[in-house]
Amino acid sequence: MTINHTEASELNAENLHHVMGLGIAGNFAGHLEQAGETPDFVEVECESDIAPKGLFPYFIPEQHAQIGVYPFSASQIKYPENLQNDAHLQAEPEVCVLFDMKYEFGKVARMQPIAFAAFNDCSIRKPGAKKISEKKNWGPETKGISNQFLPVSHLDLGSELDEYRIIAYFKRDADWQLYGNDSPISSYSYFHQKLMDWMQDKLNHQADFGPLENLNQWIHQANFPKQLLISLGATTYTELGENTFLQSGDEIAIFVYHQSITKATIENGIDTPESLPAGKVSVLKQKIV
Repeated sequence: MTINHTEASELNAENLHHVMGLGIAGNFAGHLEQAGETPDFVEVECESDIAPKGLFPYFIPEQHAQIGVYPFSASQIKYPENLQNDAHLQAEPEVCVLFDMKYEFGKVARMQPIAFAAFNDCSIRKPGAKKISEKKNWGPETKGISNQFLPVSHLDLGSELDEYRIIAYFKRDADWQLYGNDSPISSYSYFHQKLMDWMQDKLNHQADFGPLENLNQWIHQANFPKQLLISLGATTYTELGENTFLQSGDEIAIFVYHQSITKATIENGIDTPESLPAGKVSVLKQKIV
């Protein structure tokens, strides 16, 4: 089904089977360097030094290959079974946006944002992977998405998202610690109309080159999905986040929260997220299993 912005509250991690899932690589200054992934893009040409490197798929509905496995979960991340605590697994705190799509003559003609949520683009740090997508979907429950979607009407300057921030915490055996730096969503390298124009161009014209894939070809194979879910890019890590790979038993908490809410309020609500102001926070808490 296609859900409009008045029904954003009906979205959750269990009913996104119809969407095509994509992520943006390199849309937050410093993240790729911290993740050790800049060598993957050395031959990718960009329009400017701050431009994102490209869009990558991680879920294509009704495909028989690995990329067609439904990856979303609001409660846990399944550790890669064949790597036994040696996967170099990292959470990637992000915001994702759900778009209604319009196509003309086989190309994207219009993207209408309708809802956003906290997102974990959990990734295997896999040097030498031919495509970004190889690091992104290794089975069920390998992507994190909050069950709390919030409505958004546009991404122009003055959008609802301009008033939100992202922060992430990590827990291993003891107390919660800061994992992803507290960052305003408006500090993405590309945002507002510039980001919208860039995404539409990449969806229509990105070539199969290096770590990137031909997205227009995927759109055709998916029979022109009515909705796309796009994560806008991972923020930077704290020193702990940069240097700590996830293990079974770890916990991650990602908050996309309104700027009127204090950081102290968020920290006090990590273990009791139901106490946080309704309609102003999208919370994602996951355990690595």
